[in-house]
Amino acid sequence: MYIWQRADWPRFRQDQARLTGPLAAARHAQGRLLGRMEALGFDLRSEATLSTLTENVVKTSEIEGEFLAPDRVRSSIAGRLGLDAGGLPPSDRDVDGIVDMTLDATRNYGAPLTEERLFSWHAALFPTGRSGMRRIRIGMWRDDADGPMEVVSGPLGRQHVHYAAPPAERLADETAAFLDWFEGARTMDPVLAAGIAHLWFVSLHPFDDGNGRIARAIADMALARSDDSPERCYSMSARIRAERSAYYDLLESTQRGTLDITTWQVWFIDCLARAIGNAGATLAAVLHKARFWEVHAAEAFNPRQARTLNRLLDGFEGKLTSSKWAKMNSCSQDTANRDIRDLIDRGILVRGPAGGRSTSYEIVTEG
Repeated sequence: MYIWQRADWPRFRQDQARLTGPLAAARHAQGRLLGRMEALGFDLRSEATLSTLTENVVKTSEIEGEFLAPDRVRSSIAGRLGLDAGGLPPSDRDVDGIVDMTLDATRNYGAPLTEERLFSWHAALFPTGRSGMRRIRIGMWRDDADGPMEVVSGPLGRQHVHYAAPPAERLADETAAFLDWFEGARTMDPVLAAGIAHLWFVSLHPFDDGNGRIARAIADMALARSDDSPERCYSMSARIRAERSAYYDLLESTQRGTLDITTWQVWFIDCLARAIGNAGATLAAVLHKARFWEVHAAEAFNPRQARTLNRLLDGFEGKLTSSKWAKMNSCSQDTANRDIRDLIDRGILVRGPAGGRSTSYEIVTEG
């Protein structure tokens, strides 16, 4: 029996005594992190938000097996926030769609969550009207024309059904009840509301595809309400991606259990605390970038050098080679080599240990 088949659905229960300690610890860590963000100043907060949102969009897609180019995600977010894209490659419509959904959820967190808003998010996720090779219903609830909505894994003929969602004819009433609850949940601690909302929505599975990403966006919206800020400094999706197996196992056991969701809520709160703990690395990278430009404020860099150094400081994927430099800056190999030699001579770049065609370059780390 799935939880939506129980007579008391959707009256979720949670043991407040078990939640009090974890919730207090997570909220304390959240407050400390927000205090650190406030102390950064506007420019550094914007940089931290850009890095966090980029990670969040990339990782929520990875959870579903879709891999987006971080540079294009960062470019899309920067453009929408009016921030310097630093010579990043242009984004594409698939990236722009999930970025638009994420920004709407986290920057317009105070606005009501409505059916039309969810439909807009869904349409943004699937701009071609297809999920892979399959045509799906866009901006509307599923109709189960091809059979019941099931979450399955394994090869054809030996598939394992992890979960079966409520039938399509129930979705109008089920989603209306969820949306009414979500707005009424403003009286509940937003962290607890985020955990319930995530579980409830993904259990409804109301769309043909994209339910997990939308469920995490709804949770992010509730967490933005808990921060009372559109600026993001931690990524739940990044933490969930790191704990993907545990996430799916617990989700399946909860959806096959009773309406007592305390175990799910404890995991969700602890996952949030771990996400907040990991945010220190993002802030450290932002401060490192600011310190780098502060140290080198008096030095002159040509636009190609400034652009590439920013890319390295933002977390360049893979190794920087002269050929990548040339491609990134639309310049000749000779120009790339001159730019790199100049930075090496100034002690800003250093060659990596590999030589020959594998020669790569890194920013010199200050001692």
